[in-house]
Amino acid sequence: MQMGFVHESNFCTGCKTCVIACKDKHESAVGENFRRVSQFEGGGFAKAGDAYVQNVYTYSISISCNHCAEPKCVQNCPTGAMHKDADTGIVSVNQDICIGCGYCAWSCPYGAPQMNKKKGVMGKCDMCRDLLDEGKDPACVAACPLHLLHCGDIEKLREEFQGTATCKVMPDPELTHPSVIVVPHKNAL
Repeated sequence: MQMGFVHESNFCTGCKTCVIACKDKHESAVGENFRRVSQFEGGGFAKAGDAYVQNVYTYSISISCNHCAEPKCVQNCPTGAMHKDADTGIVSVNQDICIGCGYCAWSCPYGAPQMNKKKGVMGKCDMCRDLLDEGKDPACVAACPLHLLHCGDIEKLREEFQGTATCKVMPDPELTHPSVIVVPHKNAL
């Protein structure tokens, strides 16, 4: 099984409740964000006869580690601290053997691994593995007020949600084969 996330970006308001829940759960330092929400805007106004019409838009993308099928962070970790669980596909970091070199962060096209400057080691989303083991949702999923984040077996999620592993503001999915589904806003395609 490969665990993954779904983000229904097409309805997301960009409230960042998922970010706050993640930071609270992991007691993350300022600047250490395992989940991030980015907002994108575009469009403009065009003259149409004597009037102007608009096609202004904004959309948000909530992203964390995508627990990729081919994680570059794992491939490039010199100590083996960054590893992929064979049973769940969750990519985690063993902070006891991490040397804080940052190779994982440099390798990840999504910016998932984050340096904990106080500890001098890397940290990242582990899908709240402790909560999953208790049969609960990850903190970000549980906190979303619109229920637009989902977590589970990525193959089952792909059957349930029509989406994509990328949109125009995300890296090429062929780099790592991310375990994520984005149900994109129409202007994100």
